[in-house]
Amino acid sequence: MSASRPTDPSGLERYYVLTGGRSGPDGPASSLDVATLIVSRTAPVPGMQHEHEEIIRRCRDPLAVAEIGAHLGLPFHIVAVLLADLLDAGRVEARNPIPASSTGSGPDLELLEEVLSALQKL
Repeated sequence: MSASRPTDPSGLERYYVLTGGRSGPDGPASSLDVATLIVSRTAPVPGMQHEHEEIIRRCRDPLAVAEIGAHLGLPFHIVAVLLADLLDAGRVEARNPIPASSTGSGPDLELLEEVLSALQKL
């Protein structure tokens, strides 16, 4: 009896297909971190990869890279590769997270509570 293979790629095969074999982002996307905010600059176009379309749809309002990964069920490095494609094409914009206040008191507590609340809703 021969083992049958599933028709849908999963796991590492799926990641390989999604990224075209790339293991990490290049260029400006290599500086992305989990808190970087992504905002769509265009609407999805017919024929786009499903994950690219999903990112563009979800990022009409700023969304952190970590949140995108959670919505898509993908690890950070895979999301970063997908975002690199969209950044290179000018379809999304990356915004640095809000830095800690200059008073030395650390990050804005209200902002952290909003992020925590949003993550708990996922």
